[in-house]
This record gives sequence, structure tokens and C-alpha cells, in this order.
Amino acid sequence: MGAIRGAICAKNTKEDISARSVELMEAIFSENSLSPDDVTAVFFSVTKDLDACYPAKAVREHFAMKDTAFMCFAEMSVVDALAHCIRVCVLVDGMAQSRCKHCYIGEASSLRPDIVSGA
Repeated sequence: MGAIRGAICAKNTKEDISARSVELMEAIFSENSLSPDDVTAVFFSVTKDLDACYPAKAVREHFAMKDTAFMCFAEMSVVDALAHCIRVCVLVDGMAQSRCKHCYIGEASSLRPDIVSGA
């Protein structure tokens, strides 16, 4: 099973959290040549300053992923951590971890410059 990781920053509005979450998943699908049907589960975490909505709701609805398992968590609070950040871990059954292309977009690319491949 492959675990594709990624992150993106958003403003604390329902519209922006939703749009950025969909943008992040679109990048992951594109970079990894996946469709929503390939995904087994999606785990989101958000920093405490993002509380306007759940990222999973927008992604589930946008991609019609009604049978995919989703979970959302509050990110651990760490001094000087990147603010307004949505992180994701996408699990894909049958995908080798070595083939996973991780997507850290915009400001969030500073989190893992060693593995960034996506926009």
C-alpha cells in the first residue's frame, strides 16, 4: 500500500479550505496518475487556526468518493509551525511506496523540500 503525502495552506473560510483541499487532491491524482476510485482512505489534519469546515467534506463531494474512508484531525500545536496548513495522507492499495509522488504546494512546500514533486 502506498501512502501519498501532501500539504497546502488556506484561509480560514469554508470556501478557501474547500477549494485548497480539492486543489491538493487534484495535484495528487495528477502527479500519481490516479483516479478517485484508486484511493482506499484519506486522512486530513489541519492546524488549529483552520476551523471553518472539514476538508474531507469538500473532497468527498467534489470527487464523488462516497465509498472512500475519510478522517479529519487537529494537527498537533508546535511553536513556529507553518500556520493555516492542511496536510493529507492518501492511501492507495497496490501502489508501491517507491512510486508515490508527494505534493506540497505553495508555502507548504517548505515542509518537505526533500520529497516535493508536485506543483
